[in-house]
Amino acid sequence: MTKLAIGIELHRCIGCNTCALACKMQNNVPDGMLWNRVLTEGCERFDSAEGTYPNLSRTYLPLACQHCENPACERVCPTGATYKDDKGRVEIDYDKCIGCRMCMAACPYNARTFNWNDPVRATGASYGDARVPERARGVMEKCTLCKERTDEGDEPMCVRCCPADARIFGDLDDPDSAVSRLRRDQGAEVLLEDKGTRPQVFYVR
Repeated sequence: MTKLAIGIELHRCIGCNTCALACKMQNNVPDGMLWNRVLTEGCERFDSAEGTYPNLSRTYLPLACQHCENPACERVCPTGATYKDDKGRVEIDYDKCIGCRMCMAACPYNARTFNWNDPVRATGASYGDARVPERARGVMEKCTLCKERTDEGDEPMCVRCCPADARIFGDLDDPDSAVSRLRRDQGAEVLLEDKGTRPQVFYVR
């Protein structure tokens, strides 16, 4: 078995949004939509700060699909369009998706986006990896852990492009992998642990 995962070292994240843009370009994500977002913890607006001057602090929180072991989105999908694959990724079969948005409502991480309209791209054409399937109006989409890349043993583009080396990718079923060691040795946290979804994306402060 394989259980692909990403560990994110929050003390390294500089909030540059390279991960979000690299993901967008790799996966041909339309205008007005992101699969990967960078939030500012404890703040309503990006790049805000917590506290009162001069005692301020700022922590960025990269957020995308958590590729949960027990995904709420999969449980509510009426057609089986959302599924866990043999590498532990949560994926979407776009041909089976009927656009009911039950998965969108069930996801506690707000990690899914919906194509309300025909996709528009500022370039006037598709871009990124030609192996990535295009999504039409009326279907859900989200982070796939760069399925086309990770199927070939490569890293997701967000991991490859992070200038601060804040992201570690690997197989949690391999106890000697860098991602397993990070999770085991560095006090890893997951988001909304009380929801019981058991995310395969985790954070280290």
